[in-house]
Amino acid sequence: MKLETTPTGFTLSIDGRAILRHSASSPCIYAGHGEERMEMYRGNFEIEDYVVERSPLAHAEIDGCRIMLSEAEGQKIRLALTVLDGSIELTAVDPSVNRLWIRVVADHDEHVWGGGEQMSYFDMRGRRFPLWTSEPGVGRDKTSEITFKSNVKDRAGGDYFNTNYPQPTFISSARYALHVETSAYSVFDFRRKTFHEIETWAVPERIEIFSGNTFVELVEKLSMRFGRQPTLPDWLYNGAIVGLKDGVNSFARLQKMKEAGVRVSGLWCEDWVGLRQTSFGARLFWDWQANEERYPGLRQRIAQLNDEGVRFLGYVNPYLCVDGPLFAEAETAGYFAKDEFGRTALVDFGEFDCGVVDFTNPQASEWFADEIIGGKMLDYGLSGWMADFGEYLPIDVQLANGIDAKLMHNQWPTLWAEVNAKAVASRGKTGEALFFMRAGFTGVQKHCPLLWGGDQSVDFSRHDGLVTVICAALSSGLLGNAYHHSDIGGYTSLFGNVRTPELLMRWAEMAAFTPVMRSHEGNRPSENIQIDQDPDVLAHFARMTGIYVHLAPYLKALSNEASTRGLPVQRPLFMHHEDDRNTYGIQDSYLYGSELLVAPVWQAGEAERIVYLPKEARWVHVWSGAVYEGGREVTVAAPLGKPAVFYREDAVQADLFAGIGAF
Repeated sequence: MKLETTPTGFTLSIDGRAILRHSASSPCIYAGHGEERMEMYRGNFEIEDYVVERSPLAHAEIDGCRIMLSEAEGQKIRLALTVLDGSIELTAVDPSVNRLWIRVVADHDEHVWGGGEQMSYFDMRGRRFPLWTSEPGVGRDKTSEITFKSNVKDRAGGDYFNTNYPQPTFISSARYALHVETSAYSVFDFRRKTFHEIETWAVPERIEIFSGNTFVELVEKLSMRFGRQPTLPDWLYNGAIVGLKDGVNSFARLQKMKEAGVRVSGLWCEDWVGLRQTSFGARLFWDWQANEERYPGLRQRIAQLNDEGVRFLGYVNPYLCVDGPLFAEAETAGYFAKDEFGRTALVDFGEFDCGVVDFTNPQASEWFADEIIGGKMLDYGLSGWMADFGEYLPIDVQLANGIDAKLMHNQWPTLWAEVNAKAVASRGKTGEALFFMRAGFTGVQKHCPLLWGGDQSVDFSRHDGLVTVICAALSSGLLGNAYHHSDIGGYTSLFGNVRTPELLMRWAEMAAFTPVMRSHEGNRPSENIQIDQDPDVLAHFARMTGIYVHLAPYLKALSNEASTRGLPVQRPLFMHHEDDRNTYGIQDSYLYGSELLVAPVWQAGEAERIVYLPKEARWVHVWSGAVYEGGREVTVAAPLGKPAVFYREDAVQADLFAGIGAF
């Protein structure tokens, strides 16, 4: 970091790249005061801000590494910056300041990626992104009928920027990364050609800046900063995690799938805790212990599966329903967040109410980790689970640590991940038990071993369908989340939108080239086709699990690389082809490691795929063996069962990749 004074201001740069450029006529920081309106309804938020004041801090006084900012010479200092090695500490000298706008120098042709887990746009340039953990929405496209109906019914349609996992961090094509250390509501605005504007609803603790000679080096640095995940458990390489929620009948259905040739590593029964019926569909009973009525003799069943080389996985989230026995235990102990009157705060989760376990209370956090996840799940025999939610912390609750819930809201997914990780570590099962989350924020990387893309619609839609999980994996992967996967076939089925066999098969084709294959029956299983209900779909799925197992040696190598270097398994094309700027905007294909290129078919009715192949490499099509020069688009046949997949001709594991064509 280098701070240089100018006649009326300063320039702050890193490795010769200007980050902040300030002058009296063009200040880079504005400060002020705002009054927000925030309203949550079932995890969806309506947020407005009335800006009372936004003032340019035009005058800068520099003393060594410290910068004092005011509106004009002779006026009171409002903000202080301290420039350190790789970061800028910020201090609000004026306590009335609760809004800050920072302008970062931009190039007109610059690309930016990150922002947590983004679903719609990988390259964020040209758009504005609020960063607030929430439900991502159904449809997420205000021009679509499903989004319109979701908004009318439940205010749940969402928009392109809504995400379970925001993070105020971005990577620039200028080979630097910037992170804002704050949990407050913030906005990344990349719509201007000469600057990026960062808006925060509190003065950040600091801004961290990273530089690297390559994108790989930048990702390694970010993964060191935020935390790295352990290697994938060995049992995972045996095949797919099959998701069934059919009570005791799940075991018979799994056996038939195995007999059909499906390679299986785990059986995931999220209904292990029982069900309740709602207008949304069958919902789980949120009391985190085995329901022996729905799954008689479950502990013995789990032991039998283990003997067969199949693990059992369940489901948990950080809330407890009022009509379950664990609620009373937690309430008696004082483990719930409180309302303004000191009573247990209740949250409507869609026709049933729950208490929010207060993870800022060390005793509550320890109880949930040890007694629930440890005692009722790991000790019971579970080898993994979906650690759902984390986005629903109400902004008006009272917490044990005394911090405003508006500042804790974004931190809640990370606290939730930490509770899960502590439970796993307490049983000595880190790297063996596998939980997966959809919600996240800064620091979740240190605790959560696996992300999943949340609740996509059961379709091919542009903003809520199959293609969105590619964008999600790429954006989150750049920030140190090495492993990402999704519900095969999607999850959300509403307003007559149901799965097709084609969708299930296309999703399975993509999943075979991701770290984890996991199926899901969705929110309305009886209305949607399931893998074992159609012989063609079942045979196709079995074949895809065979490819996944075939690639296990390669995936193991990528997993080792992830744990030691922090590199994601799914990577944007530019990560290994950074001199080819044609790759910078691609978000519907990805590198699987450095040697495989995967371009899933993500639109209905298509039987061929146009694929851009990066420069300075020759690419082999796995199905035909045809070799293509990089640096151009090619069109290849991509019928069901043969997604567009290529490997580098000089790949170390070329023989393994060539074997894909035999399936």
